[in-house]
Amino acid sequence: MNLKSLLTLTLGMAVAALPAAAQKSADTLRIVERNAVTNVDPYYNQLRSGLVLAHQAWDGLVYRDPDTFQPKPLLATEWKIVDDLTIEFKLRQGVKFHNGDPFTADDVVYTLNTVSAADSKVSTPSNSNWIDKVEKIDDFAVRVKLKKPTPAALEYFAMVLPIYPKAYREKVGAEGYAKAPVGAGPYKITKVDAGQVDFVRFDDYWAGSPRGKPAIGKLQVRFVPDAATEMTELLAGRADFIWGFNPDQFDGVNRMPPLKASRQESMRVGFLRLETGGTSDAAKPLANVKVRQAIFHAIDRQQIADLLVQGGSRVPAAPCFPSQFGCDADAAVRYPYDPAKAKALLAEAGYPNGFETEIASYVLPQWGASVQAFLGAVGIKAKLTQLQVQALIQRCGIKGECPMDLGSWGSYSINDVSAMLPVYFGGQPATDHARDPEIIKLVEAGGTTMDPEKRKVAYSTAIKLAMERAYWVPLHTYVTTYGMSKTLDLKTQADELPRFWLAKWQ
Repeated sequence: MNLKSLLTLTLGMAVAALPAAAQKSADTLRIVERNAVTNVDPYYNQLRSGLVLAHQAWDGLVYRDPDTFQPKPLLATEWKIVDDLTIEFKLRQGVKFHNGDPFTADDVVYTLNTVSAADSKVSTPSNSNWIDKVEKIDDFAVRVKLKKPTPAALEYFAMVLPIYPKAYREKVGAEGYAKAPVGAGPYKITKVDAGQVDFVRFDDYWAGSPRGKPAIGKLQVRFVPDAATEMTELLAGRADFIWGFNPDQFDGVNRMPPLKASRQESMRVGFLRLETGGTSDAAKPLANVKVRQAIFHAIDRQQIADLLVQGGSRVPAAPCFPSQFGCDADAAVRYPYDPAKAKALLAEAGYPNGFETEIASYVLPQWGASVQAFLGAVGIKAKLTQLQVQALIQRCGIKGECPMDLGSWGSYSINDVSAMLPVYFGGQPATDHARDPEIIKLVEAGGTTMDPEKRKVAYSTAIKLAMERAYWVPLHTYVTTYGMSKTLDLKTQADELPRFWLAKWQ
């Protein structure tokens, strides 16, 4: 059954569920999410759903204003850029963690030294591996020494570097912490299991935070296996908030009396990643640059953006989000939709009749099917394998078993290409399937100088080569769809980070 049919069949369910359309009376915001977080420790998952959970329960040193993207004090009251490799932070006094422990410099030193260590095994090393060491100046001041100049450092401190409580995490260990995490954010986590994470408002959250104190008392986040189940939960009145649902359902959700739908372009980019070094029969053709270029020409990316993603989705010219510093669209080679050109390139590469391969995917099935159909039209017969996000990461990234995979990357909403290019072109074994030494050096050069002009030159050259060599197909920007109860007042933001601590009942 397709999702359109599901929407039609469940209209009656939603109407019948009108009295239970929201949990306003219980002061519980019920969030249903299909991308299950297997480890709620924010440093040990790569999922957008994990990042969202983290921002409800943890505070970092810096807060980024969601409207202006400007940094503001959070656990740090101020900071000073001493030189290209040194940042000093003064820390806020009187802050408590959820277990009552006081926040001090020891927590900052412990957290940042732990996650930046070479053996940390964090999920996204590039978020923290630019930190050399952190030193305690006094109980409420620290000095952060960098391995290299990091122009986007404050963005990283705001978005992806939450602070652990040192004493508690050392006591329970990494495993115990993942089961019963403690942060210093506006909500505290009260339950963690495979299918659900529960939060309650932290009444001792520090006064004066730019986040404010939550209006809603409880959050309940449940994980379901797929988009169809997620939509069923919303329509049946068992969820107050879902997001990222099929755009074809947008108007139907808006027609439901207890519900409302909205959408907004986010910083997320959908992509097709190509494995250039695979040794299986399904992967071998991709070692030929003409085959990879043929794949670019074979896919009508504009049609996917307009008809499937919808809502103003764009086709990025470069492998990054257009607003990010260093995302030079002019440097990128263009590949217009041209099936005849694709067939000619395949013939030149020695595949006049195409070849068989596989596409692994965790994006919406109809999006993957569209890419599969475009490739099939030029002779590339690709089996489409639909996986959950974590299963795809394990199979394609860690095991390297996927000739092609469809996915997306939101850069942790950091508005700088240093949050994207190092992930897919910086030599990280699990994510960089190109492993191009020349591009790796350029990406490193762009991230190791504070000179904006030098950064631009390095990143532009890296983008030019990556597109010429056709390693990674930027398909479309994401337009996030939100479905929620009409009793919920929640402003959505372009950085794809629902701030449930700002939500309230209407």
